[in-house]
Amino acid sequence: MKMDATTVRLVLAVAEEGSISRAADRMQLAVAAASKRLTDLERQLGTPLFKRQPHGVRITEPGLRLLGHIRQVDNLMRRLEDDAQALGHGSEGRILIGAPKAAIMEFLARDLAALRARYPEITLQVLEENSKIVQQLLRDKVIDVGIFEKTSGFIDLPQADYRRDRLVLVYSRAHFQFGQPRLTLDEVLGCPLVTLGRGSAILAAVQRAYQSRGRVFHANYSVNGFDTMLALVRQGLGVGLMPPAIFESFHPEAALGAVALEGDWHERQYVLSFVEGQAQEQTLRNVVAQLLQRA
Repeated sequence: MKMDATTVRLVLAVAEEGSISRAADRMQLAVAAASKRLTDLERQLGTPLFKRQPHGVRITEPGLRLLGHIRQVDNLMRRLEDDAQALGHGSEGRILIGAPKAAIMEFLARDLAALRARYPEITLQVLEENSKIVQQLLRDKVIDVGIFEKTSGFIDLPQADYRRDRLVLVYSRAHFQFGQPRLTLDEVLGCPLVTLGRGSAILAAVQRAYQSRGRVFHANYSVNGFDTMLALVRQGLGVGLMPPAIFESFHPEAALGAVALEGDWHERQYVLSFVEGQAQEQTLRNVVAQLLQRA
């Protein structure tokens, strides 16, 4: 099977744009040439990746399943290009880092700024995924460094403590009243909850909390991001759980409140793991050492 970098990136562009013509413009290809590349690849794979429609394309079920593999091929091709350029120019190479959104917003963005200041020659790429998927990417050697919540750990790799955080309960003052400075676990479990979705560390913490009371958690609302969580909380559909730094980053209006939680069930430990053999060894070690430094 012949699959060059242009074809790989064209597939990803078509999936993102939902249109062969827009993807071709983005790739600076003729539409006919782009369409032929897709057709040739689909013929090689033996399955259609996209269903052509009057106004654009729709990815097929086989295409959706193969897209993850195509992204891995793209990552490997980009690594090859970057490392070859790094060797030619004497720079340090490229490191892929996976982490959940909360860890990126609370800690990693700041740590990457410090890393960039010390090693400006290192090319960094950040993949935002939940803790479960970050570990899968590490296991499959798609990324070099992974940060994930410790209790969700399932991979057999060395782990180093990275950062800690805790959750607070966020709510709409017009729909909920909490008089006490801290809420007990039972008080939290008595509220309708808006949680992050499957694979998230917050959902796992809520499920463990319910199990500790002999109950099964049935999500009232499940969302993919903290911004969506706050949108539902504003309307009084439920209360949410998020780190206080994340809550403050949204510059919440006075109508939204946050209250602390009792106990330790809501405290979280992020760990860092890495895999060798993909990136340049010294570059990887420099990145890991810098990320593990405490401010």
